[in-house]
Amino acid sequence: MKYLSQMLIAGGLAVGLALSGGAAQAQTAAPAPKQELKPVSPAAMAAAKELLNLKNAQAMYASAIPNIVQRTKANLLQNNLNYQKDLDEVAVIIAKDLAGRESEVGDQMAKVYANDFTEQELKDLVTFYKTPLGQKLLTTEPHAIASSMGFMNEWAQQMIGKVAEQFRDQMKKRNKPVL
Repeated sequence: MKYLSQMLIAGGLAVGLALSGGAAQAQTAAPAPKQELKPVSPAAMAAAKELLNLKNAQAMYASAIPNIVQRTKANLLQNNLNYQKDLDEVAVIIAKDLAGRESEVGDQMAKVYANDFTEQELKDLVTFYKTPLGQKLLTTEPHAIASSMGFMNEWAQQMIGKVAEQFRDQMKKRNKPVL
């Protein structure tokens, strides 16, 4: 699942960058609107957590705190090279202080699932993922998604070339050639 999440993030980023052609580099992506979550029953939360456990969703965020601490330290280090030893020591303190907070992600994911699916649907999904077909889906889906992302990246690169060529052709017709 960790590989899957990394592939999805990397693939999505690659496709996004490929499709943007670099024009959006100066712009920041608008965050997705925050979903208003309604209160859910304990049984729905339990089913959602079981579903996420079967899908090994925790692998997506298990190393979130150490990664955030390391990225933050690396950013601070760029402008404060003379503080490397101190930043290394502080990173350990902060990582230890925040250890376990990544479970907040899992709790929120469960709430989202419990809002998007009924309690019965969640229970049905849990039942499905425990079947042989559900287990096969869990083991083969990362490969299917990685392969699909690979195709999407190749396709996007080909489309970028075709679109750029059409831009050049159209601009040439206007006597305004572009490189």
